[in-house]
Amino acid sequence: MNWYAIRTIYRFEMARARRTLLQSIVSPVLSTSLYFVVFGGAIGSRITQIDGVSYGAFIVPGLIMLMLLTQSVSNASFAIFFPKFSGTIYELLSAPVSHFEIVLGYVGAAATKSIILGLLILGTASLFVPLTIAHPLWMVLFLALTAVTFSLLGFIIGIWADNFEKLQLVPLLVITPLTFLGGTFYAIDMLPPLWQTVTLANPVVYLVSGFRWSFFGSADVSVAASVAMILLFLTACLGIVAWIFRTGYRIRP
Repeated sequence: MNWYAIRTIYRFEMARARRTLLQSIVSPVLSTSLYFVVFGGAIGSRITQIDGVSYGAFIVPGLIMLMLLTQSVSNASFAIFFPKFSGTIYELLSAPVSHFEIVLGYVGAAATKSIILGLLILGTASLFVPLTIAHPLWMVLFLALTAVTFSLLGFIIGIWADNFEKLQLVPLLVITPLTFLGGTFYAIDMLPPLWQTVTLANPVVYLVSGFRWSFFGSADVSVAASVAMILLFLTACLGIVAWIFRTGYRIRP
């Protein structure tokens, strides 16, 4: 294992985040905090509690998950797309660095940035509402697994995209709508029976539900189903990344 190469890629990506601190850290935290203030203040005054939890506290895990999914995909996709766009990826591919080490460096940095953002938003939310975390170890596990899985998805999107428009296509038209419709701002049992069944086909529901369970001990679906779903995502993404490097899909002429 070439730890020097992994550390170099990782430190380069983390340094890029520090150079664009306003865009990488401040903007996501501020925008998510505005979601919390608007939805928590406007709707929270009309919905007192859900499953014994105040509405302001109830939406915190969903908002963290919303940010985590979108930022993990965006960070990882841009990180690998820009070297491909500028042509410097060929220097990386010709260097004595394995494909696994390349993925580990880029995905590790993207996941780290997303986890930091998630913790910052959690700290910001605790200033507005009292929060208790019923299962802190599970919370960290869900946070880490989700960040890694969707950073891998972002890596795949960055390889697939051949222009900046495609780079934003999946996050804007797929990830964000699925997250909003995945129980971020409401409990699934608040919906009519038909829509409850339809909503269960949304994979993001399982991620939000499991993460919310780690906070409050209540979930819309079983925790086992949530863990199984995220592990299924992770396995699928790993398989696609392995296929990309094996075939050279859009990374070799």
